[in-house]
Amino acid sequence: MPRPETVAEILRSEDTGRKVTVRGWIKTARTGKNVAFAQIGDGSCQGGIQVVFDRSSFSEDDLAGLETGAAVTVSGELAGSPGREQSVEVRAESLEVVGPAGSDYPLQKKRHSLEFLRGIPHLRVRTNTFGAAFRMRHHLSLAIHRFFDERGFFYVHPPLITQSDAEGAGETFQVTTLPLDNVPLREGEVDFASDYFRRQAFLSVSAQLEAEPLALALGRVYTFGPTFRADPSDTRVHCAEFWMIEPEMAFFDLADDIDLIEEFVRYTAEYVMERCGDEIAFFDRFVHKGLRKRYEALLEEGFGRITYDEAVDRLQSSGIDFETPPEWGAGLSSEHERWLAGELFGKPVFVTDYPSSIKPFYMRLGEDGRTVACTDLLVPEVGEIVGGSQREERLEVLTARSEELGIDLDRYDWYFDLRRWGSVPHSGFGLGLERLLMYYSGIENIRDVIPFPRTLGRMI
Repeated sequence: MPRPETVAEILRSEDTGRKVTVRGWIKTARTGKNVAFAQIGDGSCQGGIQVVFDRSSFSEDDLAGLETGAAVTVSGELAGSPGREQSVEVRAESLEVVGPAGSDYPLQKKRHSLEFLRGIPHLRVRTNTFGAAFRMRHHLSLAIHRFFDERGFFYVHPPLITQSDAEGAGETFQVTTLPLDNVPLREGEVDFASDYFRRQAFLSVSAQLEAEPLALALGRVYTFGPTFRADPSDTRVHCAEFWMIEPEMAFFDLADDIDLIEEFVRYTAEYVMERCGDEIAFFDRFVHKGLRKRYEALLEEGFGRITYDEAVDRLQSSGIDFETPPEWGAGLSSEHERWLAGELFGKPVFVTDYPSSIKPFYMRLGEDGRTVACTDLLVPEVGEIVGGSQREERLEVLTARSEELGIDLDRYDWYFDLRRWGSVPHSGFGLGLERLLMYYSGIENIRDVIPFPRTLGRMI
């Protein structure tokens, strides 16, 4: 028996006159005097295919099964379509209702608010918006793997359970088998001797620290997987569980790192644009006007570059009454980032050389002793999507900085070993898949680009 065709394959073939079988879910259905119509999609492409039922060939009981949301199998002849939306349609000869939906199916309307759809994540992917988002997510993920593979990187798999907090922000999820209703104590402190790992353990907030040893043996590596942050922020760009791309490269300095980031963004944008034309057109029409121009600008214009010092000066002299006044030594807020990328540059921009006081211990200290060799990539309307740096390869500098920040040297002793034996300059970056997808789709909330969002106080 031949493999069943998808709706996408049937629409591409346009081989009219042949018999086809459509399997999918009814998006819309309506009944006229002589014919009934159903738009059927199977998730393989944007929209679906129109199926026409001659009422004289089907009983009323059969046609009663044409309900929005119902799963059906329809066989018939592929014919030319007089409609504007597609060039072919199916003239139905048989209908099987595989799974009825009923009048209580939640997606009866054509348009629903995103807030409403977040409450039914198990069904929302059946809508045009979320179908497009998750198909684009698939192609973006493939682009990521292809980009690194074509450049000699090795895909590595770091642990999800770790004893380190790579970002040093303390926003980790603890992993334990200790009974929470009777936590064992010793001298007023939690006694981890009876815990599974015999020590405190966390879900990973970043794969960077574990990727560095692999890069210092394999040369160029990348990780691509879930990370977890117990960030108390409840904004449109924060999730507790999200996917990160984190490459690490031996013998790369910060300039090399920045060049790779720009090349990466351009490559993935072009890849998505080539394979998600229908999805981009849909988003451009219904989600973010002018989205296609965003892609064109990414591919045609160079990214901007500015130091943190210069960025603070420009923010302070902008004449804008920011909610958070820009000050040297403080992090850039989301409104600062959006202004720099959206208003000052009007395109993606790299901000480099942040103060060491607001960055993690592993970033290479600059010659001025006050900044570190790092960069954030800011994009219009979203803000930061990439954070990267040259890693501190000098043992004595890393040790001094760790002591200054109160880092537990025993816990990271293995990390310091990398600086004792065969240390080299090396760099890397971290990029959140969801934030990049927000930029490529025009979707404004991170909850709408991940299948089952986990956010502060919510886990549906």
